Amino acid sequence: MENIIAIEHLQKKFGENEVLKDINLTVEKGEVVTIIGSSGSGKSTLLRCINLLEKPSAGDILYKDESILAADFNLPQYRTHVGMVFQQFNLFANLNVLENCTAGQTVVLKRSEEEAKKIALENLEKVGMTPFIQARPSQLSGGQKQRVAIARALSMDASVMLFDEPTSALDPEMVGEVLETMKSLAHTGLTMIVVTHEMAFAKEVSDRVIFMDQGVIAEEGRPEDIFTQPKEERTQEFLQRVLK
Repeated sequence: MENIIAIEHLQKKFGENEVLKDINLTVEKGEVVTIIGSSGSGKSTLLRCINLLEKPSAGDILYKDESILAADFNLPQYRTHVGMVFQQFNLFANLNVLENCTAGQTVVLKRSEEEAKKIALENLEKVGMTPFIQARPSQLSGGQKQRVAIARALSMDASVMLFDEPTSALDPEMVGEVLETMKSLAHTGLTMIVVTHEMAFAKEVSDRVIFMDQGVIAEEGRPEDIFTQPKEERTQEFLQRVLK
């Protein structure tokens, strides 16, 4: 298998506070990796470093064997290949659903309106949002907005998708629809790195689960191993708390 992302000795400090400590992680093409752990364990910071929304303090991140921290690295192009879906949906309020999914394509990828529309419609269909293409974000539920955000990232040719707790801002009854969308994407061969509190999703969909604690990867393994027989005491304590 080919590694699409490799993280080497990654460290991130905010002032004196070391949020990530010597993180080493590789993600293979087509793999679904979920990252679990308590709030403040460094999960979202790790994701934000992979997308360079935060600049690492030390270490390196490689995308297809190329350092994303190199001075001559093409960051805008990288960000089209590595899509990110946030807790808040970050949709353009003044554009309808279809326009939200075409704007980046025409501006950043320089696609024609016609091509951008075709690609956007394909991805909106994947996430079940075709009936809403003329709707404005204000007319959508939280779950629908999140599905549009996923379609928008896919429309930018994302080969890796980063999900930062994509269901945490949603009402409980809307969580399921977004998780279902992500499950169906996981079966398409898309590489996914998901920070989540949804343990059932992590158990069911992941190829690998990573448990982070206090800025380090405390344990990683197959979901069946992590959830049924975690080796580390910290992992056991965390799972006992969240699976009650």
